Amino acid sequence: MIAKRVEKIPQSGIRAFFDLVLGMPDVISLGVGEPDFVTPWRIREKAITALEEGYTSYTSNKGLKALRKAISFELRKKYKLKYDPDQEILITAGGSQAIDLTLRTILNPGDKVIVVSPHYVAYPALTELNLGKVLYLETTEQEKFKIDPQKLEKLAEQKPKAIILNYPSNPTGVTYSRTELNRIWKILKKHKVTVISDEIYEDLIYEQEHTSFPSLSGAKSGTILLSGFSKGYAMTGFRVGYACGPAEIIEQMTKLHSFAMICPAIVSQIAACEAFRAQKEKKEMLREYRRRRDFFTRELGRLGLYAPFPQGAFYVFASIKKYYSDSLEFASNLLKQEKVAVVPGTAFGSSYDGYVRMSYATAFDDLKEAIVRLEHFLRA
Repeated sequence: MIAKRVEKIPQSGIRAFFDLVLGMPDVISLGVGEPDFVTPWRIREKAITALEEGYTSYTSNKGLKALRKAISFELRKKYKLKYDPDQEILITAGGSQAIDLTLRTILNPGDKVIVVSPHYVAYPALTELNLGKVLYLETTEQEKFKIDPQKLEKLAEQKPKAIILNYPSNPTGVTYSRTELNRIWKILKKHKVTVISDEIYEDLIYEQEHTSFPSLSGAKSGTILLSGFSKGYAMTGFRVGYACGPAEIIEQMTKLHSFAMICPAIVSQIAACEAFRAQKEKKEMLREYRRRRDFFTRELGRLGLYAPFPQGAFYVFASIKKYYSDSLEFASNLLKQEKVAVVPGTAFGSSYDGYVRMSYATAFDDLKEAIVRLEHFLRA
């Protein structure tokens, strides 16, 4: 009774491992990619008020017009990008649905999609579920987990339909300068590869300004920009994301969305409108993430767990090769012996067995205790 393409897709390596964590007392979780902050009060208050005022209906399939206009205004202000809120923006149920809708809209059976590894677990799964073929572009520790243009050129010669870019990256925290992105765009433009730019962590970037891919010269018409409110505004449970792109693509995505989802909850969309006014709260969360990053990466380095310094997001992709070669064994033993939960590197690509992902989106005191437990574990 089950479709073969569904049956052959493995479970999320993140979720499968964290099923073991549920119900275990005193576990410090450095695993699930979710802010530990509660959504800022002004956003929650707006949602409460919307319910009290009786906002309980459907919205347009494209999403609440006020929210689409707010996103359009924000993208113009931050990146000088012009997107028509009526034709070029679609509100989705989180960034994950935006990825799925994009792939369902642009892929024909057998179309190839470049996935940059280590990668977010959903990219290859959703590509294959939508009858596409994955071309992995593997990055290495020596490359600081960034795209090597020569590798990209070689894969682009296989005529892929699209590439999924994610920066700042889950799981590595690396990001790209405008110069680096221009090198990438030059190759993709030459080979007419559609760019799916997942910029969900755009608000969590530390020492440099974020460059949105469609803001590169000539890139907007060949790019579908994806983002949302889950990470930067600590709104994971509200499930509000968005896609911006050429009108003909957004039109077809909206058609699929109308059959599959209709629209995200109106209360969540009203709350998302308020999020753009919570800039002070967003900056406070970013400052705290930076403090945690600086402490956590320094301590991991002291313990011999090398990781490229995260430029954004809230993850560290640490090498455990000094102690272990099997990341699942490392993660399982650490959980059993010290009750610290991390994600095995193989969840993000089969070539990353010598790594684990750790999230510092957890309380500072818990991070300090996690380091104590890690040190005890490694010494043993």
